[in-house]
Amino acid sequence: MSITLKQRLLSFLSQGLKFGAVGALGFVVDFTVFNLLRTTVLDSDLVHAGPIYAKVISTVLAILVNWLGNRYWTFSKNRQNHTMREGLEFLAVSLVGMGIGIACLWFSHYVLGYTSVLADNIAGNVVGLLLGAVFRFTLYRYWVFAPSRSGAPARGAASAGIASVSTRTGAIRLTATPER
Repeated sequence: MSITLKQRLLSFLSQGLKFGAVGALGFVVDFTVFNLLRTTVLDSDLVHAGPIYAKVISTVLAILVNWLGNRYWTFSKNRQNHTMREGLEFLAVSLVGMGIGIACLWFSHYVLGYTSVLADNIAGNVVGLLLGAVFRFTLYRYWVFAPSRSGAPARGAASAGIASVSTRTGAIRLTATPER
């Protein structure tokens, strides 16, 4: 049975909406922690690189929230059997995504000279977030949680009497003979 274009688009849209919902929760964590730190202990008047430190801390906490949400909801059907590897790949992609947001904040704050809390939020939590989200979704979908890497049996394989065995080089499909 082949999957139609409409089914693919609906699946992609569903995954995109789930990713957005998980990302919104991560954004709330990121935004709240960033602003709490940025306006208190890591204020730029007290700590020169305070906004950068605040963004790193808030983003790391948001990455943890996002991994749990994406692993157990958005991409739950494509989770890898190797949780540690999946977690490390997710972390690597998330750190690059964090770097995109921090680069936007750094450029705005230190190169352009926009140092207000509002400017820092626009640079880090709007521009950086949007650019980082596109990057992360693409790599999560096609690398970290790619269906071909999940180690789960192929769709429809069980009903067709076919088993799938994961190996280092790929999957081996075995035909099962019904018992008589």
